[in-house]
Formats: sequence, structure tokens, C-alpha cells
Amino acid sequence: MRNASVVTKFILLGIPHTEGLETTLFVLFLSFYIFTLMGNLLILLAIISSTRLHTPMYFFLCQLSVCDIFFPSVSSPKMLFYLSGNSRVISYAGCVSQLFFYHFLGCTECFLYTVMAYDRFVAICYPLRYTVIMSHRVCAILAMGTSFFGCIQATFLTTLTFQLPYCGANEVDYFFCDIPVMLKLACADTSALEMVGFISVGLMPLSCFLLILTSYSCIVCSILQIRSPEGRRRAFSTCSAHLTAILLFFMPVVLIYLQPTPNPWLNATVQVLNNLVTPMLNPLIYSLRNKEVKYSLRKVLQQVAFFPEK
Repeated sequence: MRNASVVTKFILLGIPHTEGLETTLFVLFLSFYIFTLMGNLLILLAIISSTRLHTPMYFFLCQLSVCDIFFPSVSSPKMLFYLSGNSRVISYAGCVSQLFFYHFLGCTECFLYTVMAYDRFVAICYPLRYTVIMSHRVCAILAMGTSFFGCIQATFLTTLTFQLPYCGANEVDYFFCDIPVMLKLACADTSALEMVGFISVGLMPLSCFLLILTSYSCIVCSILQIRSPEGRRRAFSTCSAHLTAILLFFMPVVLIYLQPTPNPWLNATVQVLNNLVTPMLNPLIYSLRNKEVKYSLRKVLQQVAFFPEK
């Protein structure tokens, strides 16, 4: 029988099968985290400081950079704290907060990628009406909508998880509080809730992915109708960065939440890549193939480091 005492704190056991690698992981993850923060802050500064980049596409890219700053900050500080030899204990409220903000920011990014695909669809398929359709008011509504629906989804998933009684074991076999590992600790039947959570977590990304697929199907058809090879190249170049970021975002979601038989070590590895590596790569993806962003970044770096203008 399980202990009847109510759990008030949890112990994060960390990434499975990494005992003795704490120092190596600390240095590696700290490097990823610093590069993630620096890269996304530079993208923000580049877009804000350049009036040429004050367009809907870069407005949404700004919002993505903000999400990519906060998303790894949900789990990384605590993970780095215990990897450096400190306590692995996290309070009940802290665990609730981790799960809520992880799914809030993750869902917001998912909706944001869908909005960014729609923005590219309008820009390429209806270029003459682009400024009318993607007005400042529409952009503001879409941006607030991504956060609003992300909050609703995260609230639902968090309530679903923590309305269960936790009165037994308190060791979380993971590096942060997430739905699958928390359900294992609940002292109640979770089969129905697991199914509801599986449908909820699976349905939202699938719906977004189908909308993105629809947008890009229309975009490809429009690009193929462009007669100029240079025009086709520029159109594909504009969309390639977004498509790369979409694949990096959705592949971990499928591997973590929609696999029939979960593998703890694989899940943790993919989750770390999703939490730290993808947000770190996004600034590179969006800047390396974009001359305007690269030019603005160069100006920002010159101002920050006092480099002389060439």
C-alpha cells in the first residue's frame, strides 16, 4: 500500500542513465542555454533597431524569439542548479508552474508557426493585398490569439494532471515536471486521463501541422507559377527557413508524446534537444538565409562591440 501522506514536494532524478556525467552535462547545457539567450536577444535587437524589418513576418519572428528565450528557461535553471551539486527538490507549486509554462510556451509556439505559415501564404499568394490583409490590427490579434489559446491549452493540461491525488512516491524520473512522468506518480487510476491527455496533446499539434501543410501546398503551387527563376529562388529561400524551424519543432513533439511505447532515455534526449538546441538554432536558421537580418545583426554587433563601420 502507498503512503497516505499528501505530497508537498518532488525530487527530480534527472536524465535517465547519466549518473556520473553531471559536470559534463552542466557545462554542455549551460553553453546551450547561454547561446540560446544571446542568439534570440540579438535577433530581437536586430529587428527592433531596423525600421526595414518592421513588417508582419519579422513581428512574428520577434514573438518567436521571446518564446525561445522563455521556453528553455522553464526547465534549464533548475536542471543546471542540481547538476552543479545542489538540491534536486522542487516544491509542488514549482512543479505545477513548470508544467504549465512548458505547455503554455510550447503551445504558443505551435500556434505561432501556424500564423507564420499563413503570413507567408498571404505574402506569396496575394502579394498585392498583403499589407491590407496583414494589417497592424490583424497582426496584433493573431499574436494575442497564439498566447490566449496557448494559455487555455496549458491550463487544461495542468488542471488535468494536478487534479489527481499525489500521496505516494515523490521521485520524478525525469529532469523536469511533465505530464507522462507526473501521471506515473498519481495514486489513482490515470488510464482515462492518459487517453484524454493523449488526444489533447496530439490533436492540437496535428491541427496546426495540417494548417501549415495546407498553407505551404498553396505556396508551392504559387511559386511554380512564377516564370522568373530568380523570383522562384527568392520565394523558396524566404520559406525554407520557416520550414526548417517547423520540422525541428514538430518532430520532437511526435517522438515524445505520440509514441506507443515510451522510452525514458530517448524521451529525455529528444526533450533536451527540443528545450535547448532548437531554440538555440532558430536564430541561426532565420539569420543565415536572410540578408536583411544579417545586415541588421552586423549593425547591432558593431554598435555593441564598438566595431568600426566598414
